[in-house]
Amino acid sequence: MAEILPIKAWRYHEQYTQRIEELTSPLFDVVSAKQREALYANPLNSIHLSVPKGDEPALHAQRLLEEWKQQQVIVQDQIPGIYVYYQYFKFPGQDVESCRKGFIAQIKAYDWDENMVLRHENTIAKAVNDRTSLLHATQFQSSPTHGLYEDPLYQLEPYMDAAIANPIYDLEDYQGVREVLGVIHDVPTIRKFLEVIGEKQIILADGHHRYEGAIAYRKAMSEANPEHTGEEGYNYHMMYFTNALSKNLRILPTHRIFSGIGLSEEQILEKSASWFVVKKLHDVEEISELILQKQWAFGLVFAKNAYKIRLIPEKIKEMAVEIPEVLKTVDLMVLHYFFIDKVLGIPMQEQRFSENIDYERNLHRCLGAVEEGKADCAVITKDISMNQVLDVCKSGYTMPQKSTYFYPKTLSGLLFASVEESEFSFPYQVFRP
Repeated sequence: MAEILPIKAWRYHEQYTQRIEELTSPLFDVVSAKQREALYANPLNSIHLSVPKGDEPALHAQRLLEEWKQQQVIVQDQIPGIYVYYQYFKFPGQDVESCRKGFIAQIKAYDWDENMVLRHENTIAKAVNDRTSLLHATQFQSSPTHGLYEDPLYQLEPYMDAAIANPIYDLEDYQGVREVLGVIHDVPTIRKFLEVIGEKQIILADGHHRYEGAIAYRKAMSEANPEHTGEEGYNYHMMYFTNALSKNLRILPTHRIFSGIGLSEEQILEKSASWFVVKKLHDVEEISELILQKQWAFGLVFAKNAYKIRLIPEKIKEMAVEIPEVLKTVDLMVLHYFFIDKVLGIPMQEQRFSENIDYERNLHRCLGAVEEGKADCAVITKDISMNQVLDVCKSGYTMPQKSTYFYPKTLSGLLFASVEESEFSFPYQVFRP
């Protein structure tokens, strides 16, 4: 079902191998402003390609990319490969180390209605536009999105375990996660990967904006090419694939921060009482524990006060009839429908575009934004289960934007993928089963 190909990857020149830790960068939305500035201070860090700065960031990335190619800061592997990517980490409170096993390859940028790649959350329009503009300017991908496939037999693990035994890179990242990258060039083995994934649907775990940008780019390029075949480089997109049935997949919560709402604390509480049971808390640190085991429960934080709010159970019947049952079980859907829409007055259809909503994974940064007066209030959420993600994806519906945060995040800069035709082209038929 889903067609993948090996990658003719671009990587930092081997002279930089010992410095690879300082050249890689986390995804932009998971680091603080101070961490970002430290990354930008290094002129060779991959963040300059993944999230370029300046008045014309896409043009800046294009110029820098050409400069890096000419100076051989980055060089291209001439033989396509499947890049095996393992992440070793510990969950909070656990002594046993976990390992998330996966591999990086190219996948066709299937449109959503083709039902090959399934999404589970909405996107923010501006972020998609930024990703599309960057692709048009550079024809280059600096970080993979994250896709899930379901394989109860774990058919690919023996091949990945063998490849990771002789890694290209072995480093510790900003999260304290050990990141290990290996490569498979063996043609029969690569065919096995294409064969296994060719029978699967892919569930997009992370990178909805980058993937949607790839769809928009493919459409624009194919419409402009009268000789379009579907085999051109612009049809493909770099993705990190992991088995959804692995025990080492963890989804962390993403909290909501609100500013410029135009409502006082008293007004928000008064309106909330029509939909939620509201309980004042004595200690904001109690929030996570109090909402953990409760359906439709959230923490509501103001500068001086904090509350637990939980949807009045009978109110779930007032959710629009067109919303399916599978979404009514998702806490974040309840939050966006009843609190953000009904209480704060930001309609569901406008929330993707709203500048009044921000998203923060770090609880302390979230609370700090409110305490320091940078935001009016914040809503503390809890994680959702992998089963919920799979159920929503397969239903054809989507959850609100920023619903999931798969931990750990992938790194930018371990390898890059070009979709520029002269750099992408290869007789890929030798790999096809």
